[in-house]
Amino acid sequence: MWVVLIASVVVLVFTKWVHSWRRLKHYEKLPKGSMGFPLLGENLDFLTPHSSFDIAPFIETRMVRYGPIFRTNLMGRRAIVSTDTNLNHLIFQEEGNLFRSWYPDRLTKIFGRQNILSMHGQNFKSLKNMIINLYGIESMKKMVREVEASTKTRLRRWSTRNMIDLKDETATMIFDFTSKKLISYDRESSSENLRENFDVFIKGLISLPLNFPGTAHHKCRQGRKRTMKMLKNMLQERQANPRKQHNDFFDYVLEELEKHGTLLTQEMALDLMFFLLFASFETTSLALTLAIKFLVDHPRVLTELTVEHEGILKNRDKADSGLTWAEYKSMTFTFQFINETLRLGNVAPLIFREALKDVEYKGFVIPAGWIVVPSLSAVHLNPENYVDPLTFNPWRWEKSDGGASKHLMAFGGGLRFCFGAEFVKLQIAVFLHSLLTSYKFEAIKGGNIIRVPGLQFPDGFHVQITEKSLCK
Repeated sequence: MWVVLIASVVVLVFTKWVHSWRRLKHYEKLPKGSMGFPLLGENLDFLTPHSSFDIAPFIETRMVRYGPIFRTNLMGRRAIVSTDTNLNHLIFQEEGNLFRSWYPDRLTKIFGRQNILSMHGQNFKSLKNMIINLYGIESMKKMVREVEASTKTRLRRWSTRNMIDLKDETATMIFDFTSKKLISYDRESSSENLRENFDVFIKGLISLPLNFPGTAHHKCRQGRKRTMKMLKNMLQERQANPRKQHNDFFDYVLEELEKHGTLLTQEMALDLMFFLLFASFETTSLALTLAIKFLVDHPRVLTELTVEHEGILKNRDKADSGLTWAEYKSMTFTFQFINETLRLGNVAPLIFREALKDVEYKGFVIPAGWIVVPSLSAVHLNPENYVDPLTFNPWRWEKSDGGASKHLMAFGGGLRFCFGAEFVKLQIAVFLHSLLTSYKFEAIKGGNIIRVPGLQFPDGFHVQITEKSLCK
C-alpha cells in the first residue's frame, strides 16, 4: 500500500517536472540556465555558505557559463537572476509597473501576511508615509544628540571590560535605542525579553521549515509569537488609555488606526511594528561591525578617519558641546568610508521581485509570474563600475555624492528605497565619531565572515576598547 502511494507521488512529481521543462519551450527568448532538480531546484547551491567578499560562487559560476542574466529555480519558483547593472536599475525603477516586491511564502508567513515587504499599491504608500515620521530627515536631525548619548554610554561600559563581541554588543545598543523610539520599550523594567525573542527569530529565518519543538524554525515562530502577543497587549492597553502626546512611533500608528476611512488595520499595524523592530538593528549592527573590521585591516583609512573626527572637535568653541546635524553632514571622508563599507560588504547581497508581465530586455524575455533576483554584489563588484573592485578604497568616492545610483544599490532603489538608509548612516557615523575621538580599539579574536547568503560573523568579532586618556 505504502509502496504504491510513494511510487504514485514520485511519478506525479516527475511528470509535473517534465511538463514544466516542456513549457519552457514556449519561451524561445528565455535566458540560458538550469532549473535544477525537481522540487529542490538549485536551492542547495544557492544556500551553500562561502567566506569571501567576492560574488557568491552560485552566481559567479553561472555568469561564466550562461552570461550576466540566467534562469534557475529558487524557493520553489522559476527565477531569472540578473547581474546586469542596467537591468537591476530597471527592476528598481519599474516597481509596481513591470515588477513588484516578492518574498518566499515561508518568509511571508513568518513576518506576517500584512508585513510591509508584501504590501503593494496604496497600502504600501500609506505605510511608507507613516514611516517617514520616524526616519525622515527632520526626525534624524532631532536624533543626533540622542544617538550620540546612547553610544557614549555603551562605549564607557565596554571600556571597563577586557573585550566585547562587537556584533552582539552593537546589536543590543541599537536595538535598545530603536525599541525605545518605536514602542517605549525599556529592557530594564520590562518582564518580556524582547531582544531574546528576536535573537531566536533571526537564527531560524534561514532554516529548514520543520515546525516542531527543538527545531530552529519552531523557535523562530515562537519568538515571533511572543513578540506579537506583547505588541497586541500594548496596542489594546493604549487604545483603552490613549495618550495626549506622541511619545513614540507606536502613538503615530495608533492615531492612524483611529482615523475615519484609514486603510490601516490592526493586523497591518502589528506586522509593521514587528518588521520595524527587526529591520532597525540587525543589518545596521552587521554593517557597523564590518566597518570596524575594515578599520583594523586598513590603518591608513583609520588615520584619515580619526583626523576628520578630531578636526570636528578642534573647530568647536567647546569640545564637549555635543554633535550637531551640521557637523554630521560635514563628515566627508566618513561618508566615503561608509559607502565603501556598504559596497564591498554587501550586507544584503540580493533581493526578490516578481515580473507582472512579460518583459523584454536585450533579446531575452522575463516571463510574467517568474521571480527576478537582482544581484547587488555583482553590480558592486563589477570591474566596469569600479577599479579593483575587491580592494577596500574609500578614496574612490571622492567625486561622488554616494547616493542611490545604478552602481550603488546597498539600500535598493526606486519606490522601495530603504526607509532607514539615513538612520543607518547616522548610527555608523555617530558611533565612529564617539569611538575615534575618545577611545582606541584592538581586535582580539574572530572577525571571520560567512555568507549564507547574507553576511554573518560565525565566531563573532571580539575587540578591546580603551579610553585614550588611559593609553598615554
